[in-house]
Amino acid sequence: MLIRLLATRLAGQAADGAFQAALFGAIAFNPEHQASPMVIAGMLAVLVGPYSLLGPVIGGLLDRWDRRLVLVWANVVRGALMAVAAALLFLDLHDAATLTAALAAMGAARFVAAGLSAALPHVAEREKLVTTNALFNALGGFAVMAGVGIAAAARLAFGAGTSTAAATMIVGTAGALVAAVTAHGFPAQSLGPDGHRAVAAVGWLRGIRAIRRAPTVDVLLGAIAAHRWAFGVNTVVLVLLTNDAGETTGLRRFLLLVGATAVGALVAAVTTPMLARLLGRTRTLAAGLLIGVFGQTLLLTFDLDVAIGAVVIIGWVGQTVKLCGDVAMQTEIPDDTRGEVFAIQDAVFNLVFVAAATFTALVVPTDGRGPIVLIAAALVYSTALVELLRRQLSANQDDPV
Repeated sequence: MLIRLLATRLAGQAADGAFQAALFGAIAFNPEHQASPMVIAGMLAVLVGPYSLLGPVIGGLLDRWDRRLVLVWANVVRGALMAVAAALLFLDLHDAATLTAALAAMGAARFVAAGLSAALPHVAEREKLVTTNALFNALGGFAVMAGVGIAAAARLAFGAGTSTAAATMIVGTAGALVAAVTAHGFPAQSLGPDGHRAVAAVGWLRGIRAIRRAPTVDVLLGAIAAHRWAFGVNTVVLVLLTNDAGETTGLRRFLLLVGATAVGALVAAVTTPMLARLLGRTRTLAAGLLIGVFGQTLLLTFDLDVAIGAVVIIGWVGQTVKLCGDVAMQTEIPDDTRGEVFAIQDAVFNLVFVAAATFTALVVPTDGRGPIVLIAAALVYSTALVELLRRQLSANQDDPV
């Protein structure tokens, strides 16, 4: 069942990579659009903001419904919505209509992601969760990059028109349907939840209570939020820096940076399990946040060649933080509230990212050269590190792997 869950994840993440890259290229790197900071921030907000507010409420359904059926039907809905977004883009209707369909598709994708994370402890041994999460995240990153590569190759081969982007989005539809068929092969109730509840959960409130009862989940969510703030800042800055290089050159450079981030995540998939066994989760997380400060300082050069090394580091930090957080939630949160807590993590993941991107768009110059926002992101990393160390000293013990 572990391989089937991995296959479900890989098909869905490849679909997301192709779909999002095609959409982003059609809007942010479209020669007919002016990719101003606020246009970029607005697109990011529309794509992930609204679902993130509703996600913890909807996430309660993951703790009520058979997660196998959730993975099947959410992927079917995701594929259908991707096809709708592709049709709207092909017909060259207003961007708002395309983004609305994309918003719904990405909402379904996040619902699937929360379901996959909540289901993992049902198919993996507890003592191997760090390694299993690392493997799943690494291979998932490869799947996303494969989808991005399909979108980039199509754009380079057939041009930057909306018809090319729309056709690429259909690849996303196919991937989502493959994920649905794969998930259908699980036995009923094999992915949880354990037991049944007569009523749906109260989303945010129930999930927050579960987080407060867990020994380390709340501080790990703070670390995830710190990284997502930095990532949101960096995304806007680097899109503007690369876009300033021209449509074709800029997109290639941006995709190179995306690939460098994936390399960092891959390295983290190897190093995080080793560090967690050697140092424990808390010290591994502290090391990641400290290294994140260093990565942010490298971006202050505003040199795209140096930025490649910086985003490798920041990609490593992000994956390290995420792996530590996922394992804490899978081991410290009871199964009957795990779906809600992962949905809250998604909300934190996305809303902090949007807030950071919006803040950056309001203050950064159109060429992306805004040192203040990068320094502020480094300070956010530092604040999360100080809070982590304060909690660690007060507890006077490390968390189990």
